[in-house]
Amino acid sequence: MKVLVTGGTGYIGSHTVVELQNKSYDVTIIDNLSNSNIEVVDKIGKITGIKPEFHKIDLLDYRELDKFIRDNCFEAVLHFAGLKAVEESVREPMKYYENNVLGSINLFKAMRKYDVKNLIFSSSATVYGEAEKMPVTEEYPTGATNPYGNSKLIIESICRDLQRSDRAWNFILLRYFNPVGCHSSGLIREEPMGIPNNLFPYIIRVAEGKAEYLSIYGNDYQTADGTGVRDYIHVVDLAKGHIKALEFMKMYTGLEVFNLGTGKGYSVLEVVKEFMKVNQVNVPFRFSNRREGDIGISYADASKAANEMGWKAVKGLDEMVKIIDSKRDKHSEQ
Repeated sequence: MKVLVTGGTGYIGSHTVVELQNKSYDVTIIDNLSNSNIEVVDKIGKITGIKPEFHKIDLLDYRELDKFIRDNCFEAVLHFAGLKAVEESVREPMKYYENNVLGSINLFKAMRKYDVKNLIFSSSATVYGEAEKMPVTEEYPTGATNPYGNSKLIIESICRDLQRSDRAWNFILLRYFNPVGCHSSGLIREEPMGIPNNLFPYIIRVAEGKAEYLSIYGNDYQTADGTGVRDYIHVVDLAKGHIKALEFMKMYTGLEVFNLGTGKGYSVLEVVKEFMKVNQVNVPFRFSNRREGDIGISYADASKAANEMGWKAVKGLDEMVKIIDSKRDKHSEQ
């Protein structure tokens, strides 16, 4: 099966490409490399023994995208490409609406034009906003608290409208909770450009001495220790969820939504302490003010994915926080 992966050199996209190739999918990546590195393509090749085909394409360049889709015969698209920093989206909302929403519209237009109508969309738990009940099910009302989350909601709505207008479209919307960790080879991990917006790359930067201390945003939430609680999920578990979604799509037509999470919440402070314990390193931290757009507690009810797709997260927090040395000789996970 020939699949296109947008944003395939990014953190989640690259781990998913590894799992796709491990399952013998024929993978092509497009990415504009705005927040990733071309070296990831070679690293995927080292892990899997197959260097994926790569094209540097920006989804905002419709003419180039149209030609690319025309010249290839894809059976499905996994759509990861998009900006994802909550705090930045609050500061620069237009940047997020243009890149995430317009980029997706361009992709959908080209797919429709050349009759490629199977898509798995990288959505987010941020679409639930400040949920009043935990755990969050797929039926919970949506209502994002920041432009990033709202851009995901808009794209979800476009998918729904497309499917209503043309039943040949098949969509699976995967609402991720908080992906962390890295591949067992250590070759690929979350390595954002500039100052990290997510917890784990920030912790690693402090542990490696590249930053003086970790800023924990908010210690006055209504949680056990005052810090925010999230459903952290190992990125390899998350990547394998996309394989299950592709398999599910072969037997299903329409539009479905699945939460991908562990169903358990950990506070930021718990995660930091577990990181120090597992890796036997010290991570100095300071409490800072809450970031605008952040919420206090969020964790998933992932039973629908287990019951309908046969997917379940299996890796625990100790595996998520473990630093892996990429120089050691280790084969890729199967």
